[in-house]
Amino acid sequence: MRSLSIQGIDERLAVQLRQQAKKARKSLNQFVLDALKKHVGLEQEKKSAQEYTDLDGLFGSWSEEEFTTIQGGINTERRIDPELWQ
Repeated sequence: MRSLSIQGIDERLAVQLRQQAKKARKSLNQFVLDALKKHVGLEQEKKSAQEYTDLDGLFGSWSEEEFTTIQGGINTERRIDPELWQ
């Protein structure tokens, strides 16, 4: 892996880079690498960033009764059986 030295970074840019890296919870080095990759088109799209719309037609279509029935089933499945954990 190669290293590069970038000269001519003014104080305003340095401060902004540090602030943005901190906000992104990344090291300054990792933040700059990610920014460079994104700028030149080398950043791979994260699968979790994909947007799916195939279920949009169902949004808001349940009646209150249907919602209660479905939520009741979910709540039942979430219950822990104490006998299984002894």
